[in-house]
Amino acid sequence: MAKHQEVEHIAKHLEKMVHKKKTDGALDLLRELKNMKMSLETLQSTRVGMLVNAVRKQSSDEEVQTLAKALIKSWKKLLDGSERKCDDKEKQKDASPVGSTSTDQSLVKSEEPPVVPPTPTHSSRPTSFPPAPVTTDNVRNKCRELLVAALQTDDDHRTIGVDCVHLAAQIEDQIFQEFKSTDMKYKARLRSRISNLKDQKNPELRRNVLCGNISAQRIASMTAEEMASAELKQMREALTKESIREHQLSKVGGTETDMFICSKCRGKSCTYTQVQTRSADEPMTTFVLCNSCGNRWKFC
Repeated sequence: MAKHQEVEHIAKHLEKMVHKKKTDGALDLLRELKNMKMSLETLQSTRVGMLVNAVRKQSSDEEVQTLAKALIKSWKKLLDGSERKCDDKEKQKDASPVGSTSTDQSLVKSEEPPVVPPTPTHSSRPTSFPPAPVTTDNVRNKCRELLVAALQTDDDHRTIGVDCVHLAAQIEDQIFQEFKSTDMKYKARLRSRISNLKDQKNPELRRNVLCGNISAQRIASMTAEEMASAELKQMREALTKESIREHQLSKVGGTETDMFICSKCRGKSCTYTQVQTRSADEPMTTFVLCNSCGNRWKFC
């Protein structure tokens, strides 16, 4: 089996190429992967299949495209083989006749070989998640369809090998179990999941859900802040710090005045503080506090 660290190292290089949209040197990395005997566990944990597919789409080199297609095709066989093993075990259980003795059951198993189901058109993992309850509610079924579309925004679900229909049913059922109805709160929760899963600027959230790093139960209850991309989280944190800083500056000391009019209560009883927040040759920034309603603003 390929060493997990080596595959992970190659995956990081491929990811950088995808982000920079430069695939120079990709051929050498793909050749290294071709010489490795890949395990299903390593394939799923490193997401190298998804990265190879992304490099294939970006590269104009025919040799890179051909080699990438060959690797993806060979790795899909690992997923298909794992699925067939699970299906074979269930077929063997179902082949036993009801009410027969243990001796008859053993004879049936030995005489009748298990039926191998046809190979699916693309990899899927229907047994990765517990079964979701079937529903005849039109609203719930429509929500599940929208979740499926959100999960299938990119080709990640094909590379990873996830049954998006089954996963969407799991997420929707978790939300329904919380609200026990399809009211406005239920719909608002579904809309926020769909919007964030479809967000092209936040692909990591969708990939983590597809890979199982974020469970159906977890994504069903996450807040908007928790689902946000790393870039948006940093922006929110910076704005929060700035808001706290301005609040603290306006509360310390200050001079009472009636020169300012509050935009909220239209009162003139205010306190202002001037702070040099920019370079020395720039004018000072004035922070104003309304003594009547507590409204605060910055006056430049």
